[in-house]
Amino acid sequence: MSADESAGPAPAPETGHNDQVGQPHSAAEGKVAEAEAVAARISTQDAPRGTLGPRFNWRSPFMIGMTAAGGAAITVGLILVVMQAGSVLILIGVALFLAVGMEPAVSWLVRHGFPRWAAVITVLLVITFGVVVFGVAAGAALVIQGEQLANQLPTYLQQAQDRESFIGHLNDQFQLQAKLQAFLNSSGADLAAGVLGAGEVVFGALANSLVVAVLTIYFLADLPRIRALGYRFVPHARRPRAILIGDDIMAKIGGYVLGNVVVSVIAAVLTFMWLVGFGVPYAFLLSVLVALLDLVPVVGSTIAGIIVALVALTVSLPTCLLTVGFFVVYRFFEDYVLVPKLIGRAVEVPALVTVVAVLIGAALLGVVGALVAIPVAAAVVLIANEIWFPRLDEGQPTPEPGPAGDRRRRHLPRLRRPASATS
Repeated sequence: MSADESAGPAPAPETGHNDQVGQPHSAAEGKVAEAEAVAARISTQDAPRGTLGPRFNWRSPFMIGMTAAGGAAITVGLILVVMQAGSVLILIGVALFLAVGMEPAVSWLVRHGFPRWAAVITVLLVITFGVVVFGVAAGAALVIQGEQLANQLPTYLQQAQDRESFIGHLNDQFQLQAKLQAFLNSSGADLAAGVLGAGEVVFGALANSLVVAVLTIYFLADLPRIRALGYRFVPHARRPRAILIGDDIMAKIGGYVLGNVVVSVIAAVLTFMWLVGFGVPYAFLLSVLVALLDLVPVVGSTIAGIIVALVALTVSLPTCLLTVGFFVVYRFFEDYVLVPKLIGRAVEVPALVTVVAVLIGAALLGVVGALVAIPVAAAVVLIANEIWFPRLDEGQPTPEPGPAGDRRRRHLPRLRRPASATS
């Protein structure tokens, strides 16, 4: 409890004038002094700033005009804000999405006796530990398999010059060696510009990741207050219904995030076992790539399968074809077994809506849009089923023309005209 809450309500002013504002104060203020006298009477211990006054007459011509002009100005201002701060708003949205996705784990710990701050720290420590372990393992594998790639380069170059080998056939058909040589012989300025551009992209990605991480921590820690503040903007009569729908949407987002991570881990494990069994090089790195790309719905696993199949082509053509078959089978297994079991029950979105939502999200916001498309689609479907469709179903059909329509029209209730219309 803060000091202000423990001290109780602020004492009521005796004159209605704050001693720290507008001194010297005198009775020459006229009508303002009269209003201050009324302010002193309406200020009480329970309501030191008075109670709500009468509503404005929003039907007056002046208020109607001001409301229309203000609405247009606010709309234009919001469009300009979105255009100017679009990248920042995307980072904020991603952080809020991640915080809502981690909220089920935090709430589970709170229900089992953890304070809110301890639950948040525990979840963040578990995620940080997983990221560190993953980074260490990926870094070690990258070094080892990078050395293997460097050692195999002379063999690959020799095979590229041998027209009897498979790589030699690819080199003759696509001129891979000539293109690589032309790239290496390009000017130093172009290479320097490319290195600087890549460094700028990496630095920007790291900075954005740090911003998202910090915002996610703040959102996760203050999510109960953010949730309560959001519901305060809903009118009191509609607030209970909004709480039921809003909490259901947040639960769907949390279930989607957890289920998507579990599906990606399963994809990585199965891919690693397959690649090790068939002797495909860089099995660990390719499995990590599959896990990351599989987080992107619909298209992620397909892109990962193409990349892995191309690497398997360096072993042999039958291995490449078997790898393609493996990813086709796994894709059916993921779409019809894993996703319905782990994600489908949480989001409850039809398959067609999922595909369309991912395509639209990717076209609008790229990878971020594809990641959040399914939870957004789940929210839209829920709102449509709970609000839009019931409202549309309440309307009465238009009577049919002819005698049958006349009979139906006589049974329909008549709408009374207002008294002002008849006078």
